[in-house]
Amino acid sequence: MTQADTAKADIGLIGLAVMGENLVLNMANHGFTVAAHNRTVSKVDDFLAGRAQGKSIIGAHTLPELVGLLKKPRRIMLMVKAGAAVDSYIDQLTPLLEPGDIIIDGGNSHYPDSIRRTQALEEKGMFFVGAGVSGGEEGALTGPSIMPGGNKAAWEAVKPIFQGIAAKVEDGSPCCDWVGSDGAGHFVKMVHNGIEYGDMQMICEAYNLLTNVLGIAPLEMSQIFTEWNAGELDSYLIEITSEILAKLDDETGKPMVDVILDTAGQKGTGKWTSVSALDLGAPMPTIAEAVFARAMSAIKEERVAASKVLSGPVVAPYSGDRLEFVEAVRQALYASKICSYAQGFQMMKLAAAEYKWDLDFGSIALMWRGGCIIRARFLGNIKTAFDQNPSLENLLLDPFFVDAVQNAQHAWRKVIATAVEYGIPVPAFSSALSYFDSLRSARLPANLLQAQRDYFGAHTYERLDKPRGEFFHTNWTGRGGTTASSSYNA
Repeated sequence: MTQADTAKADIGLIGLAVMGENLVLNMANHGFTVAAHNRTVSKVDDFLAGRAQGKSIIGAHTLPELVGLLKKPRRIMLMVKAGAAVDSYIDQLTPLLEPGDIIIDGGNSHYPDSIRRTQALEEKGMFFVGAGVSGGEEGALTGPSIMPGGNKAAWEAVKPIFQGIAAKVEDGSPCCDWVGSDGAGHFVKMVHNGIEYGDMQMICEAYNLLTNVLGIAPLEMSQIFTEWNAGELDSYLIEITSEILAKLDDETGKPMVDVILDTAGQKGTGKWTSVSALDLGAPMPTIAEAVFARAMSAIKEERVAASKVLSGPVVAPYSGDRLEFVEAVRQALYASKICSYAQGFQMMKLAAAEYKWDLDFGSIALMWRGGCIIRARFLGNIKTAFDQNPSLENLLLDPFFVDAVQNAQHAWRKVIATAVEYGIPVPAFSSALSYFDSLRSARLPANLLQAQRDYFGAHTYERLDKPRGEFFHTNWTGRGGTTASSSYNA
């Protein structure tokens, strides 16, 4: 039998874990024929006999068999663990493929790996696509957000499939478009995940405040989140939080959230975002604080021991207007969320300049408008902001967001002050406010910091009364020389 006889599948997918299996079903539900392979071949047979039965899905027990089932140019999507597993499959596949064939990495890979893989496959005449996929199990099946980058020569071949299976916004636009060259797709997905960390932490801080300041029980709080989801905070994470708070534990009858241990896991993308922000010199404190909050949650035993030694403030029960405070927390959450997204888009802007990526920020906001974990109503406002001003320096300077944050500012400060008074940690709320206050400060105390650096290390400084780019050194003690250290920005 010839290749032409066996070539039935539009795309091959390797990795039948939760995301991979649901993406295969999504593709088949949209009229594509998919060849599915898994390292443990019994998983393929179980899938074909189960959820894939009767659908346009073909099983492949080996990689040569998978390749033989594909129409040209061959499109193979990897949904495997990031890192060595991706490289291993690429190494096994490339001898079986031809110039013009396409390998797609749909996992949560680190963007430098996608830069490297794009170049390596290009040297073989093949195309690499690094595609961030967001939406979890449900999104993978019913419509995820997909952020593809890599070699743009592959885009026309994968576009019909990706845009066919992606989530759609109200006007039918798919939450998928070409992001940029080499590692751009996975970079944007990494920032998405960092923002997700921030969103989740801020929601947890709102929950903590309502619990420990007002004593609101989970079932009552569920209704509050449901009401919040009907307004400016309308989003997937607010919606599922309301459902989580309403869920009762089958064993104890208690609210489910009250029987879950307060230690949070992480898979590393939030850390990647924070480290990349440091590398780029991007101010991204809210996402970093969200990562640190998870790290703090992980030292449960140490915190329990410390709670018996360290005491916080002794305060009287809250005597203010309870409904007013609930509304203030909502406004603080909204303003903090805006600042978190502003930090994410600012970081992408710096990365675009660093890596020569032509990122369309309005298009990215649209890609996040549906399907993904951070989908939210106000992403439509972000898209509008960048559509109206593609060179917008910071989201907080757009008129819509200027008004939104200014209107919430008083409540935001009141909530953080109350948290401090009660000894309740709000690292994401407070770092977002510090970001806002820093951004609106025409003068920060870094003049003193730079004087300190020049004093002990002759690192030089610029002067207010001289043009930017001219550097000076002072012999602060009278004992130093005139030699200055080279000046640089990290």
